Amino acid sequence: MGKKVDKTNVMRILDQKKISYRDYSFDSTKLQGIEVATYLKENPEQVFKTLVTVGKSKEHYVFMVPIAKELDLKKGAKAVGEKSIEMILQKDLLSLTGYVHGGCSPIGMKKQFKTFIDDTAKNFNTIYFSGGRVGHQVQVSPSDLQKVIRVTFAPITKDT
Repeated sequence: MGKKVDKTNVMRILDQKKISYRDYSFDSTKLQGIEVATYLKENPEQVFKTLVTVGKSKEHYVFMVPIAKELDLKKGAKAVGEKSIEMILQKDLLSLTGYVHGGCSPIGMKKQFKTFIDDTAKNFNTIYFSGGRVGHQVQVSPSDLQKVIRVTFAPITKDT
């Protein structure tokens, strides 16, 4: 009998929606940020982090940006139609999303917020993002991600 996979809520949702994915797990105490892309042996542009913001209207928004890039708050605000947005406090992440810092995924949040992904994701057949637990990543095609959550592509990263 094979080893039982420790599924995250993200994986269960992907299974439920019959979405093809690959999951990866690693020692989260040793790998953070860009090191995750190195561990996966993938282009850092293809590995995305999930960030949660709040607008002047008090609405919350989720942004997915490549791990080595930064969210441009002005571009993000423009994408969501707000005057300005700011990052939420780390201490508020768990109660708002159900996820902890480092394990936040756009899939399976307590409430589905408007989600925006950097338009560079369209350059790849698949992208990587948090599997919903620290030390877990999933690999999904951007088009399949759109079948699970409403996601809008937009230019939202800082110019380098």
